[in-house]
Amino acid sequence: MAENVLAIYPGTFDPITLGHEDIVRRAAQLFGRVIVAVAAGHHKKTLFSLEERMEMVREACKPYPQVQVESFSGLMRDFVVARGGKAMLRGLRAVTDFDYEFQLAGMNRHLMPEVETVFLTPSDKYQFISSTFVREIASLGGEVDKFVSANVQQRLTAKLALQKG
Repeated sequence: MAENVLAIYPGTFDPITLGHEDIVRRAAQLFGRVIVAVAAGHHKKTLFSLEERMEMVREACKPYPQVQVESFSGLMRDFVVARGGKAMLRGLRAVTDFDYEFQLAGMNRHLMPEVETVFLTPSDKYQFISSTFVREIASLGGEVDKFVSANVQQRLTAKLALQKG
């Protein structure tokens, strides 16, 4: 384990999925400290508010004492540098993620040459899960219990019920 290395795992987490949780678990085994950085989501319209997403992520990260949850807005670079991060974690689900993530890693290397991008893949059973799919399936009345924790499923059901009025 890289005990003195702080890794940052950024994302919108709208909502956090079992795939995200698997990445957090793997990261907690590799790094001395991990910050799950929840993006304010200025570039995306989110289903859940920033505070709701933070609460769900905090709940998911409870088993890992070395994992903190923080929010950020603006450039990820500023967040990582201000906290002394040495690694930025990115999850790769499939080849389709790779092109975007490869470009992002290259841009981040220019913005933060002292920070390494580390790609982690979730377990096979989570590789196809995305927050977008989870939201869509749930909004159409489908079951999402195999893709998110019970806590997230309850929040998703309640949020969608409120929207339908």
